[in-house]
Amino acid sequence: MIPRYARKEMVDIWEPATKFKIWYEIEAHACDAQAELGVIPKASAEAVWTAKDVEFDVARIDEIEAVTKHDVIAFLTHLAEHIGSTEARFVHQGMTSSDVLDTTLNVQLVRAADILLKDMDRVLAALKKRAYEHKDTVRIGRSHGIHAEPTTMGLTFARFYAEMDRNKNRLEKARWEIATGAISGAVGTFANIDPAVEEHVCEKLGLRPEPISTQVIPRDRHAMFFATLGVIASSIENVAIEIRHMQRTEVLEAEEFFSKGQKGSSAMPHKRNPVLTENLTGLARLVRMCVVPAMENVALWHERDISHSSVERGIGPDATITLDFALNRLAGVIENLVIYPDNMLRNMNKFKGLVMSQRVLLALTQAGVSREDSYRLVQRNAMKVWEQGADFKEELLKDAEVTAALSPAEIEEKFDLGYHTKHVDTIFRRVFGE
Repeated sequence: MIPRYARKEMVDIWEPATKFKIWYEIEAHACDAQAELGVIPKASAEAVWTAKDVEFDVARIDEIEAVTKHDVIAFLTHLAEHIGSTEARFVHQGMTSSDVLDTTLNVQLVRAADILLKDMDRVLAALKKRAYEHKDTVRIGRSHGIHAEPTTMGLTFARFYAEMDRNKNRLEKARWEIATGAISGAVGTFANIDPAVEEHVCEKLGLRPEPISTQVIPRDRHAMFFATLGVIASSIENVAIEIRHMQRTEVLEAEEFFSKGQKGSSAMPHKRNPVLTENLTGLARLVRMCVVPAMENVALWHERDISHSSVERGIGPDATITLDFALNRLAGVIENLVIYPDNMLRNMNKFKGLVMSQRVLLALTQAGVSREDSYRLVQRNAMKVWEQGADFKEELLKDAEVTAALSPAEIEEKFDLGYHTKHVDTIFRRVFGE
């Protein structure tokens, strides 16, 4: 990813130097296990660890690869330059390149997941704080973009919290799914390497041994991981879209924080645009863009091909770096979101009580009027509000058929806002617990 949308902690995971360090640790731990089994001399395994503080020369490895046309061989050649060819002959005993490459990729994805889980904790904390802050801040709920019935801003935040909490649970499962390693040799049969080597390496790296690999770790694991990142990205966009709507000039129920000195437009000095949430919508597309290629990587030829390799070199860093940036940007937007409760009430009352139509409908049916007639009576008064700007309650009080079933006091009671918020505490307990 370009630096504009990247944070250093996540970028560092995907740097070549980090990758080579993991490659080295895999080879060194494998040598330890081989020495324990008596396959190689213990002195040779110890000699490999003499390079543990070495900063591997990325340019030198690239130089060797330009000749060998093989990245793992290039690395092993460079390692031999540090520990000596005599001891280096025991490195990579019985292993194949995918043992190193696949295990390393999964280490990187696990580390990336750990960062993303911390990111999600920040988002969840922000959503929870704003939910309680605006638990009773009444606003109009909308369906199809049209006024529906009253809700609260707190419930909006609580809804997003619950969604992100599910996403965190999904990511924890995806992390577990991807946390496997394979040191099983050519076509995964362990013919030239003992399974104990795999167990030892995985333990040292915080992974589980892959139950059965075919020279590569099965890519359904990776597909599930990237699909989870795609779902999280969609949830980020879900929040962003709501904020973008609320910031529209005609709505203005909330807006992104506009800092001192910030400029909204090169042409129009009055502009305060929802640029951060628009950016989040775009970043979500980039993360989701990685999901289909990950799915297509599942089907490989026989025990192994490398059609997945070039894909993962791109989507591994791109998806995790982008999502890391997006989650932190989203957290900042929520933490600093400016909310306008008065505008929320003003918008809700724009159509003079119209949003209470269902309460009146239900009251008429409970008073003995058929549902069809109840709907007809309410709708004909509601249309006067839409078309003529009338006051809904006043129209109902003037309608003889309505007042034949409901007293003025009963009609008046149907316009109590508290009716719509009476179960907010119950919903909050469901979302946040006691």
